[in-house]
Amino acid sequence: MAIKPTKTALVTGCSEGGLGFAIVQEFQARGVHVFATARSPAKVAALKGLPNVTVLALDVTSEASIQEAVRAFAPLVIEGSIANLASISGLVRPPYMDVYAGSKSAVEAISESLRHELQPFGVKVLTVIVGAIKTNIFNNRPEYELPQGSRYEPVRKEVAARIAGSDVEGRLGKPEDFAKSLVRDMMGGVSGTIRRGNMSSFVRFATAVFPRFILVSIVVGVGKTP
Repeated sequence: MAIKPTKTALVTGCSEGGLGFAIVQEFQARGVHVFATARSPAKVAALKGLPNVTVLALDVTSEASIQEAVRAFAPLVIEGSIANLASISGLVRPPYMDVYAGSKSAVEAISESLRHELQPFGVKVLTVIVGAIKTNIFNNRPEYELPQGSRYEPVRKEVAARIAGSDVEGRLGKPEDFAKSLVRDMMGGVSGTIRRGNMSSFVRFATAVFPRFILVSIVVGVGKTP
């Protein structure tokens, strides 16, 4: 009897405490062999002892690092799935994080275009609008202080809260719950745009139904702009 090949997944950005880390654990729990990658393998040390997990160093901004880690990986994706993580921030575009919101909007556009491009090859592409999830993103923030005489002085508290993530405390979901739903979607053959995580469904409703001025007042807050 022929042995069915083991399913394989490559996950980028797997530092402990992040979404990638939780996704690796969920794939591994479902019997999938996972290649867990991060710029620094030391940040994924907790995954090294798990069966069917291979830890690799990978900096997705370095062509040399990509070649060293996977070389001819692209053919393995044929008839498989790709999931790109966008964000509700790319839809509501909150202040004081414009570069992040812009990058997530770009991820959504690129991912949807890629979905159409790869469809003839049998590749399913998911664009995941990620909601509010508790990760280490704010723990890794750089130290920042408004310069003396800054035009943003009237909203110093709001800027500080956004940098520290304290403005979303109490609304953050668990990365493990997010990983379970995403892995279930991927292994079930889902494609297209999906929304997973706290507030993602509400943001979908709000951006589709609310007049723009109401959405802006919710995101920015009346009288909070400098």
